[in-house]
Amino acid sequence: MREAAVSLFVETLAPAPLDLPPIVTLAVIYILPSALTRAVTNNAVAVMVKPLANGVAEELGLNPRPFVVALMFGASASFATPVGYQTKTLVYGAGNYRFGDFLRIGIPMNIIVGGSMVGAIPIFFPLYIF
Repeated sequence: MREAAVSLFVETLAPAPLDLPPIVTLAVIYILPSALTRAVTNNAVAVMVKPLANGVAEELGLNPRPFVVALMFGASASFATPVGYQTKTLVYGAGNYRFGDFLRIGIPMNIIVGGSMVGAIPIFFPLYIF
């Protein structure tokens, strides 16, 4: 059942980033798990998006490693809601935070970290295979 759900997800989303420049495709692979992690745990999102990241990189003839790294950082960068990770959910209840508190700080953090990661990943993990 799980394999069918993952393959449906990949088949639906795979054609979308193929016509974009490699850096924009990398940004899409970063943004997708970051957005999905607002509703599901980061581990589940990483499992779902990894075949997509590998498939898109291979289809474009690029190194898959930077896309997987973008996926890992994107899945871990769920700052805007208390749902994506267990400790944030615990702090949310114990600290009497409101959902808006996470949005107010988390959205700018997501933008800053996302831009930094998309800019830094190609430096440390080259997009092209030589």
